Amino acid sequence: MFTGHNPYLVALSVAIAILGGYTGFGLAARVRDTPGARRRLLLAGAALFLAVSIWTMHFIGVLAAPIPPDAVYLVLPTITSFLICALVVGLSLFFVSVGEPSTPRVIASALLLGAGIVSMHYVGVHGLAGDFHVEHDPAIVALSVLIAVGAGYGGLRIFLARHGGTRLVLSAVAFGIAVSGMHYTAMYGMHFVPGGSGHDLHIAMGPVASPQMLALIVVLLCFLIAAGFLLFLVPEPRARGGPLPADPVEEGDAFALETEAMPETEAPARPSAPQAQRPLPLRGLGLPRIVPVPRIPVEAADGIHFIDVAQVRSIRADAHYTQVHDGTRERMCAWSISQAETQLDPAVFLRVHRSHIVAIPHVALMRKEGDGAVVELDGAVRHLVPVSRAKIAELRVRLGLLPRHHHVS
Repeated sequence: MFTGHNPYLVALSVAIAILGGYTGFGLAARVRDTPGARRRLLLAGAALFLAVSIWTMHFIGVLAAPIPPDAVYLVLPTITSFLICALVVGLSLFFVSVGEPSTPRVIASALLLGAGIVSMHYVGVHGLAGDFHVEHDPAIVALSVLIAVGAGYGGLRIFLARHGGTRLVLSAVAFGIAVSGMHYTAMYGMHFVPGGSGHDLHIAMGPVASPQMLALIVVLLCFLIAAGFLLFLVPEPRARGGPLPADPVEEGDAFALETEAMPETEAPARPSAPQAQRPLPLRGLGLPRIVPVPRIPVEAADGIHFIDVAQVRSIRADAHYTQVHDGTRERMCAWSISQAETQLDPAVFLRVHRSHIVAIPHVALMRKEGDGAVVELDGAVRHLVPVSRAKIAELRVRLGLLPRHHHVS
């Protein structure tokens, strides 16, 4: 069965699954950090793109297969297959995008995602009508289910452990493998047996569409997926008020503070930030003495939660806000990166990049990368943070790799 497939359509089906997965997972990644009604719109958009990519990949694969020439497509089962897929995929994304992504939750989400892929395939296949009936090899059916669930679990795990675009690409590739691997495995175990009353029975069940009509619909959906992928790559505009301020210590003295760069009367006002105490020199260490906040506020669908600073691994600038990583996932904080730097204990936290602050006790690995470096932070989900060239020496001092009296320039 599989050897007669059109190789170009097979390649197109896999590419469509990956592009749709990239867009869908990318939209889902923003769900956890978005409050209000926009959160539901992002979740619906992610589920829609994933479902459309699964459905489109499936029917490209069907068009690529050597099916009987008299076959037509029943409209009702074909539409039903898409609706089942959209519903189940939406539930799967909801489970991993809301709340703590624990292992049981991810397993349940992978089972749902695999069930959505499998149900869509077999409902869609039995929408084929003609003078034949379809038989399936039970062992191949079981194998296709395992492929869908296993690869779906891997894709969700990569997605949850993301840091930057590389992890999202890997997650989309895993999703494409899950969908296409399940489809072509199932097609390998599917056989068209000539004869029977299947044609008359199927025609009596409702309207049908020709392969040419299906091909036209598939072409339009391919265009939709490609357009959505390209639009997703366009960066979002920054919030009103201009770009982020430049890091005041990025290129200067590694131990300089913004508040020490000017007299107290000239310090810029921060109307949206709570009043913070002015740092005082801490003798012998070159670090400021402050009264650090014990917890950091983060946004959630049900309100504002507070994370103990001991759980914080890193803080990343996101326009006028920040994303706080607690060792498991990122959550949105209303503080700016500069405000976070002011509020946190500098004996524990260090701004290693214009857009990144790390907790020194949680640094598990440091390595050179290009002109700068990267550090890996520990936790249930480890993640990487870039270090600018100007901050490497100070970070090495703080990690005990250089003597504390080492000159930082």
